[in-house]
Amino acid sequence: MKHSVQLEIENSRIDLEIDDEFSPKTVDFFLKSLPFSVDLNVWGEEIYSSSSPVIVSEENAKSPVDLNDVAYWPTGKAICLFYGPTPISVKGEITPASPVNVIGKIISPDKSVLGIADGKRGTFRLEK
Repeated sequence: MKHSVQLEIENSRIDLEIDDEFSPKTVDFFLKSLPFSVDLNVWGEEIYSSSSPVIVSEENAKSPVDLNDVAYWPTGKAICLFYGPTPISVKGEITPASPVNVIGKIISPDKSVLGIADGKRGTFRLEK
């Protein structure tokens, strides 16, 4: 099942489509935790959160990931948005720090958000 979620950062928002097809337990925990706020960091072309309230282990975890994937990183309890390669990616791949549970896609893939997200607070919530 697909769910529309927003990540609000100051006066910007990122539209996400959360889908339980690949990681249903992770998506269930994520949705039940909404809304929640986290600090955001940028690593290459990835936005990742500080520790989120989601606490699950690896579930069909993968690396590399696809462009515009939204994932949960069990190691850091972080939500990750992959706009492109990370500093450890090899050419043609998007490589997270370690395998992640894919939970959806970025629907508004405007990379300009990478320039404002680092060090900001963001709130994940179901779309109104």
